[in-house]
Amino acid sequence: MQDPYKIVMSMIRTEKGSNLGPLNKYLFWVSKSSNKIVIKWAVEQIYKVKVSRVNTCIMSGKKRRVRFEEGSTPDWKKAIVTLKAGEKIDVA
Repeated sequence: MQDPYKIVMSMIRTEKGSNLGPLNKYLFWVSKSSNKIVIKWAVEQIYKVKVSRVNTCIMSGKKRRVRFEEGSTPDWKKAIVTLKAGEKIDVA
């Protein structure tokens, strides 16, 4: 299999992500080419927890402008990972 750190880039710490904490859900920035099965495997390998479900969505990039040049930020993929009851990721 692939390196799990190339699949799961980082955990997303936002206000929305903090509100999902009591529901045992965590947000991750993941590789755009990864699927739910691979994301589940990678999170279990990195954090040593049991995952019950994975939801993904592709976030479209925002339009940006620098002086007279228009462009956009790249698209990226977000995963909402639900852990099994009793499991927890320690966030410091």
